[in-house]
Formats: sequence, structure tokens, C-alpha cells
Amino acid sequence: MQILEDQIEDVYILKLVDRLDSNTAPELEKKINEIIERGLNRMIIDLEKIESLSSAGLRVILGAIKEFNRTAGKLVICSPPEKVEEIFQRAGFNSFLPIVPTLDDAIKDF
Repeated sequence: MQILEDQIEDVYILKLVDRLDSNTAPELEKKINEIIERGLNRMIIDLEKIESLSSAGLRVILGAIKEFNRTAGKLVICSPPEKVEEIFQRAGFNSFLPIVPTLDDAIKDF
């Protein structure tokens, strides 16, 4: 998995490419923790280029949500492919995690 990074004002953006599974989830978890340790607590994870999402990926995102909630921060997911969005819905994440269609929508959410 490739992680592309960007920042717009105080919102950090991670664009994920390829697969988010048990092999790549630790890399994302490490990157998110590094960002939080720098005091940044507003993040967008752009999934437009993600091909699949496993339970390991969901676990990392859930951990990030808990950490952002603890620090009064916010996490928004954007641009998930249809099959990835279905995974979030089946897992119930859409009830407590903003999932929006585009990066522009995510930026507006802040």
C-alpha cells in the first residue's frame, strides 16, 4: 500500500492506494499515530484508490476514531469505492464515522 500525504490548513489528508489489509494495516496505524503525536487531530482518509478493505483495516480506522474522539479531534473518510463503502455499512461504521463521496465534501465537513 502506498500512503500519499497532504495538508490543507490544519486538516491532514492521507490518500491510500492499493489494499488495506493485515499486511498493510500496521503501516497505516504507524502513520496515523505519528500524525497524532505531532498534535494534529483533524484528518481525512481518502480511499478513492483502495481496492479492498479487510477487518485489519477496519480495526486501524476504529482505533484512529477512538484516538481522535479522545483528543476532541475528527476523522472523515472520503471517496470509498462502492464495495469498500458496503464494508463500512455492514460493520456499522457509517453510524459514527462521517463517510462522504468526495475529498471536497470531506474538506467542507471541517
